[in-house]
Amino acid sequence: MSGDTEKPLDPESARVVAKVRRLMMIASLTTIVAVAAVIAVIGYRVFRDEGRAAPTPAVSAVLPSGAKVLSSAIGEGRLVLTVEIDGATELLSFDINTLRLVARTRLNQR
Repeated sequence: MSGDTEKPLDPESARVVAKVRRLMMIASLTTIVAVAAVIAVIGYRVFRDEGRAAPTPAVSAVLPSGAKVLSSAIGEGRLVLTVEIDGATELLSFDINTLRLVARTRLNQR
């Protein structure tokens, strides 16, 4: 049996089928546009150069010669090192961003 024996749709059913096809085309086109937009945004973000963080330059703190670091602490934008220099204990406080010496406190021993 061939497909020629099918009855034609009545006008109401034909309108419903046409409406469903139209809605399916709209949904398909919307999906294609959305996927293309996502791929374009991903490509733009991957290949653009601006907005990337510049590499942080190496910064180092200079300690007095012969200093022995006993402990370290970090907080509120400061790095505090407890060091032993020539038998005396000192607290050296550095700015965390620039590693510049901010304060130097010598601890007296009793």
